Amino acid sequence: QLQASGGGLVQAGGSLRLSCLASGVNFRISTMSWYRQAPGEQRELVAHITSSGTTTYADSVKGRFTISRVNARNTVYLQMNSLKPEDTAVYYCASKRPYSGAYYLPQSYDYWGQGTLVTVSS
Repeated sequence: QLQASGGGLVQAGGSLRLSCLASGVNFRISTMSWYRQAPGEQRELVAHITSSGTTTYADSVKGRFTISRVNARNTVYLQMNSLKPEDTAVYYCASKRPYSGAYYLPQSYDYWGQGTLVTVSS
């Protein structure tokens, strides 16, 4: 199971840090990702991090968001800086086993967190 937390209301230009605690999964070998879904929009991959620490980011968040993981805590983080109103969405963490499909496809993921709402006011 994945438990996401850290969402909230923040003004444009502000920062938030999301956390996702994993249990019952082999966290150390899992690829972990953050997706987001705004009202009326499709779920969008924001960032992902492999078991070895390789990361990728959506173009819309590059330079502003940082994904990281602490294996000893079974936790993945998403540090979000310089937030914009268009970052408003429900953010989901997800985990994927090795070789279980492309990281950029939602159907490749085995577990999803419940989502945490991020609202950025202008």
